[in-house]
Amino acid sequence: MQVSHWGGGFGWLTRQYGLTIDNLVSADLITADGSSVHVSENTYPDLFWAIRGGGGNFGVVTQFEFELHPVGPEILAGLIVFPFDKATQVLTQYREFVESAPVELNVWVVLRQAPPLPFLSSDVHGKEVVVLAVFYAGDPAEGQKQIQPLRGLSHLLGEHVGAQPYAQWQQAFDPLLTPGARNYWKSHNFTVLGDGALDSMIEFAGKLPSPQCEIFVGLIAGASNDVPPDATAYGARDARFVMNVHGRWDSAADDERGITWARAFFRASAPYASSGAYVNFMTEERAIGWLQPTDRTILGWSTSRSNTIPRTSFT
Repeated sequence: MQVSHWGGGFGWLTRQYGLTIDNLVSADLITADGSSVHVSENTYPDLFWAIRGGGGNFGVVTQFEFELHPVGPEILAGLIVFPFDKATQVLTQYREFVESAPVELNVWVVLRQAPPLPFLSSDVHGKEVVVLAVFYAGDPAEGQKQIQPLRGLSHLLGEHVGAQPYAQWQQAFDPLLTPGARNYWKSHNFTVLGDGALDSMIEFAGKLPSPQCEIFVGLIAGASNDVPPDATAYGARDARFVMNVHGRWDSAADDERGITWARAFFRASAPYASSGAYVNFMTEERAIGWLQPTDRTILGWSTSRSNTIPRTSFT
């Protein structure tokens, strides 16, 4: 399982097997004029190109055909938590660690206030922390060896890592995303996590406007970088990291504060980002603006082989 393919679709297996769209073989969909079409590399190839990362406006899909890969039945996954005052040390060493990590290993970063997780001391709950979410798609014993260096990045506040079914790990973060909250998200891609990028993340993670807000960095370097940038509508094939500014709070009274924080961090980190962004992490008005009608018209819908616009147009 990976994030929705309309924006590309990334997940824990992206480093090994690429984006969701890279594993899409064909699709059946109903277009705007009511036509039922089967799209693939050989039939309606332009439309097939567009639905792989171009957004969800090209039709209603009634069936997907995907290439499958064996995983599990168990993988190694869990959380390693560090103090926020060691964020610079942890993140700079994390950056070095993932440069040589095998593609079977994925490690994502979350900067947020610690939820009341049972493996953390109660005096840590509600305090800013650095969380490494680790995932190894292979023998759990080998995975433990691979992640051992991460445990030495700094003083540990706690960890909860073990073998489990892949589907169980996919649901691990659901309690943090229950319905009813107000959300404002923004996104950047990064080819590298330079010092300036890390400094901006740490700065804004230190002034979160609500306990539910977080800054997330997903590692996607690997197979997705091997696909030519014009092969699909998702063109950011140089991206090695995806960052989500996840603004989330409960009351409309907090909208201005939360949105201001998210936009300020988005602007502060922009100079260090690469081209493109992950449309599934954008608010609706930004995602629509990201895709521009140009020279390719597909069954009445326009799309573009270049789906980026100047960064200065974003607020």
